[in-house]
Amino acid sequence: MQLTSFTDYGLRALIYLATLPEGRLTNITAVTETYGVSRNHMVKIINQLSRAGFVAAIRGKNGGIRLGMDADKIIIGDVVRKMEPLQLVDCTGCSITPACRLRKAMSDAIQLFLQELDKYTLADLVKGNEPLYHILLSEPPVAMTHK
Repeated sequence: MQLTSFTDYGLRALIYLATLPEGRLTNITAVTETYGVSRNHMVKIINQLSRAGFVAAIRGKNGGIRLGMDADKIIIGDVVRKMEPLQLVDCTGCSITPACRLRKAMSDAIQLFLQELDKYTLADLVKGNEPLYHILLSEPPVAMTHK
């Protein structure tokens, strides 16, 4: 299974936000430049993450974005469920649909995939990952909680 770039960059954006020191805001431009993705694409991603509660967007002169909840409360499977169109096969108009078992097999596979992702939180991906902090922030990690 391959995730869409929308979900892929959504997860990467969350990883970036999870590495920020507690209380620090950033902006979409910083995330965009870090990953080399178009600003327009990242705006859509951050908006979806914000609607799902994973990102907090603060408006105003001193505004910006940060995690919308603690990294240890963000379950990777939940992020994928909110971001990804999880229908692997389109049975619309298929002549064998009444007798086909492919849809069930794909549905079962998706559920197993998500169950595996449910074992991981955003904190699991960043906690103690010194190389990640160095790459993203060029500074050592600090507190992992963001509210």
